[in-house]
Amino acid sequence: MSLPTHRRVRATVLACLPLLGLAACAPADDTAPDSPPSDMTSSFADKVDQYASVRLTADLSTLSDADRSVLRHLIQAVEPMDSVFWKQAWGDRATLLPMAGDDADLGRYLEINYGPWDRLAGDEPFLDGVGPKPAGARFYPEDMTDAEFDAASAENPALRSLYTMVTRGEGGGLVAEPYHQVFAAEHETAAAHLRAAAEAATEPGLKHYLMLRAEALLTDEYQPSDMAWLDMKDNAVDVVVGPIETYEDQRYGLKAAHEGYVLIKDLEWSDRLQRFAALLPDLQRGLPVPDAYKQEMPGTDSDLNAYDVVYYAGDANAGSKTIAINLPNDEEVQLAKGTRRLQLKNAMRAKFDRIMEPIAEVLIAPDQRSHVTFDAFFANTMFHEVAHGLGIKNVLDGSGTVREALREHASPMEEGKADVLGLYMVTRLLEDGAITEGTLDDYYVTFLAGIFRSVRFGASSAHGRANMVRFSYFQDEGAFTRDSESGTYRVDMERMRAAVDGLSERILTLQGDGDYDGVDTLLAERGNVPADLQADLDRLAGEGIPVDVVFEQGPSVLFGN
Repeated sequence: MSLPTHRRVRATVLACLPLLGLAACAPADDTAPDSPPSDMTSSFADKVDQYASVRLTADLSTLSDADRSVLRHLIQAVEPMDSVFWKQAWGDRATLLPMAGDDADLGRYLEINYGPWDRLAGDEPFLDGVGPKPAGARFYPEDMTDAEFDAASAENPALRSLYTMVTRGEGGGLVAEPYHQVFAAEHETAAAHLRAAAEAATEPGLKHYLMLRAEALLTDEYQPSDMAWLDMKDNAVDVVVGPIETYEDQRYGLKAAHEGYVLIKDLEWSDRLQRFAALLPDLQRGLPVPDAYKQEMPGTDSDLNAYDVVYYAGDANAGSKTIAINLPNDEEVQLAKGTRRLQLKNAMRAKFDRIMEPIAEVLIAPDQRSHVTFDAFFANTMFHEVAHGLGIKNVLDGSGTVREALREHASPMEEGKADVLGLYMVTRLLEDGAITEGTLDDYYVTFLAGIFRSVRFGASSAHGRANMVRFSYFQDEGAFTRDSESGTYRVDMERMRAAVDGLSERILTLQGDGDYDGVDTLLAERGNVPADLQADLDRLAGEGIPVDVVFEQGPSVLFGN
């Protein structure tokens, strides 16, 4: 893919870079400059400025000395996830960063994106000569065909495992290499720090989980630690670490990418949220679909908790940043025990203050702007995560899971389901009196402002594509209107409610049927940003409103040393 001249840097042929063993080829032009020209430096300064810098701090006053020691080890445990994710997303990090030359902004943008593909621009390459990002990142050989993979994986199911890299063996055939072997050095380092954290921990549940998670990194057997994580209730600190989400594998949606979060629980907010977990079975029964699509009852052990996040690593830290988590992804664990929903309160507040409120000032009708509130943003995000537990995990014909049936489309469909069902839940809970804070206007208008925020993440983001599908559907259903003179949007409350039910039924039916072709059509028709919306999003950029955040983090930020 050729890039405009004003965005070019030193031309380097990268097509010959092999999986996980990338070695830089010689420059195609020996006269190429050692660093980008001056106009390029300003170009990448603008790109870095798309991310507002935020210091990840938290109130540590309630933590014991033991908890502080645990936190230090947990940060050291998740740091190796950066190294692994670089290998999964790009390859050898050391071959790429020197190409930035003296341009600090270009080097920073490579770090933010974990490679030379812009995660806010549909993975468009920003280094000349790189070419398009492989849909399967580095999880598979680039010369592998779908027919070859299907045939080989029928003989060797390990090729389809969440926890294997697919490479070519000596004879040229496909080989499944377990993560704990391919990334042995990083996994062993992380496991050692998890064990050290377990020794320092005083809470029995946390101690047990950390020991099991350390073992999981050495064996690729994660289910026991997932179960233990859900059983853990009284911990003040927490960690999510290992291969988790499959967003990076946009070819098949099979491979889990490495990431990590280090967290401090907000006990007061968590107590306020926990009462909603008991309502999940009743909400499942009320879903606007036929009974067959809601026959699976969510586990009642699901947790809703609020946290301050103090460290991100790997997939979680690439491009746009997560502000809420719903885990584990294992369908068996979900059906047996439910999930844990983690609201990352400090990261959420940063995005609301730096991004959401400024967006509302530009794109929301003046008389509805007061309805854009942090409480509604927090609740919409929380119920998005809760809604992952609703619906159906296995297709109705018994052939397997929804994730397996929808392949690379599973993530955007799941995110779309969670968004729209989250709003359905808010509507129901307000009507039933289970929620007493705010009005339906607050939640709906804040939701619309949230679409504008998430759509800016680009087509490569599952959340961005999910938001675009919903924006298109809601627009067609008259859930909101746009004033052509002011360029602002206004929510129609009654039509929004009807659109929520309609899109909920559409997505849940596609998932339950395992209708890959139907989802493919839906995403093709509605998953892209039309020109008129793009013009409005460009206005946000013109106002200098950041797209997302990037973190100053680590022990020196958290502890001051």
